[in-house]
Amino acid sequence: MPTSVRLSPETEKRLDALVARTGRSKAYYLREMIEGAIEDIEDYYLAVEAMERLKRGEDEVISHEEFWRGLAD
Repeated sequence: MPTSVRLSPETEKRLDALVARTGRSKAYYLREMIEGAIEDIEDYYLAVEAMERLKRGEDEVISHEEFWRGLAD
């Protein structure tokens, strides 16, 4: 799927240097960066959602002892 990305001049310069040094394409590095970071970004938003549920009282916090005890049952 074609996608365009606008980069800052500094980032573009660094990416160009990386491409020149390694011979790989910009698309390769952009894909690598996105695929490498997307899980971290997804995890961040899952954590934010979990914190919001805690604040609203929809979820509760249990100790790690309670957690492991629950798994043994």
